[in-house]
Amino acid sequence: MYYIGVDLGTSAVKLLLMEADGSIRNVVSKEYPLYFPHPGWSEQKPEDWWNAVVEGIRELVPETDREKVAGLSFGGQMHGLVMLDENDEVIRPAILWNDGRTGKETNYLNEVIGKGKLSEYTANIAFAGFTAPKILWVKENEPENFARISKIMLPKDYLAYRLTGTFCTDVSDASGMLIFDVKNKCWSEEMLKICGIRKDQVAKIYESYECVGTLKPEVAALLKLPESVRVAAGAGDNAAAAVGTGTVGDGQCNISLGTSGTIFVSSEEFCVDSNNALHAFAHADGKYHLMGCMLSAASCNKWWMDEIIGTKDYAGEQEKITKLGENHVFFLPYLMGERSPHNNPDARGTFIGMSMDTTRADMTQAVLEGVAFAIRDSFEIARSLGIPITRTKICGGGAKSPLWRKIVANVLGIPVDIMKSEEGPGLGGAMLAAVACGEYTSVEDAASHIVKIVDTVEPDPDLVKKYDEKYRKFAKIYPALKDIYSEII
Repeated sequence: MYYIGVDLGTSAVKLLLMEADGSIRNVVSKEYPLYFPHPGWSEQKPEDWWNAVVEGIRELVPETDREKVAGLSFGGQMHGLVMLDENDEVIRPAILWNDGRTGKETNYLNEVIGKGKLSEYTANIAFAGFTAPKILWVKENEPENFARISKIMLPKDYLAYRLTGTFCTDVSDASGMLIFDVKNKCWSEEMLKICGIRKDQVAKIYESYECVGTLKPEVAALLKLPESVRVAAGAGDNAAAAVGTGTVGDGQCNISLGTSGTIFVSSEEFCVDSNNALHAFAHADGKYHLMGCMLSAASCNKWWMDEIIGTKDYAGEQEKITKLGENHVFFLPYLMGERSPHNNPDARGTFIGMSMDTTRADMTQAVLEGVAFAIRDSFEIARSLGIPITRTKICGGGAKSPLWRKIVANVLGIPVDIMKSEEGPGLGGAMLAAVACGEYTSVEDAASHIVKIVDTVEPDPDLVKKYDEKYRKFAKIYPALKDIYSEII
């Protein structure tokens, strides 16, 4: 049988057709517009998502294989606000995760309601990208639209609703709304009241691997698929990507070196750090996870190479780096501010420690090491909560660099595994669909059969010791500069 994974991204939807054993049969990508009606705002039209998915699925599945499609599920961009009226019409364009209009509402939640209360209600504090501040913004600035709300949903859940008619969400995506009680996996009555919304306006909650329904007859005809196709609830993009990398079960870890960077740690038990430096969310495997998100990761190296030293020869520049653990230059990778663990939009990229004998290679090395040190900031918080992290997987564009993988392994002091396939949220969505159809008994079972490790970078004890010393110095720099950042932006 075949399973479709739908990766609903910000610039495009990527659809993947997976065989039962995890083999990828076909991949199709469809782009759609992104709108910026005001500086700092970011919106999309849900109808554009739907049209792209319909067109993409028709191309994805060959005519001869359509009757073999058993299930479909999602990995979706998180935090976006989609609102439908009583006629199931979209009220306004979706406000996306990277929209920055909610500064006032975010401050209200954190400072007036209070971070302590938010953490008690939801296990998290407010960030501008989360859904609750967006709801408050609409309530304050578009009261006529707020009054029309019949259903509030997340981007991928709009697709599930169009496919099945089921008003649903999953625990991992709901965790990023700031109206969801993560520990107890239910809507927070207190947060619904704070946002001024009723419980009937939010969706029924499912585990990510649970079936929410089958294709509506008219949709099955439109897609040229059987009506029997089972649709699983799916997951937020980070949780779906974690499924696709096998980051499920207690103490499993994945590091993503993309434009932004994440460290994703799965846990059997619910846990939250005292400062809410990491996001504490429900995971797509039925348990929980902690996630640290840094806003600039591989983009730091791109900035340094493209804009500062003016070269595209990334590998050539890295060949000049020969003395790991001995660099006296440090780089703080906060080019766009920082989320985890500092939650400081005013933070900025910083070089420190240069001298007359500092070389171009030293600066390049500092950039790579600075990103690894920043990942360790979040790694240390997760480990302080007693989660037994003994190794990690790594993915993303930056992970294609053997040198950067070696630096990460030695900065963290654990083995770093490289996977055979890197299909991200789309693969995770297809795996969730396979579980929903009974192809595998659990998400862990699917991961053990499908995710393959092809190489491992082992840490070197002497280099680990050197990087431990360097990290202790790195960790002192941000506190020393914290108050200066707000004065220089």
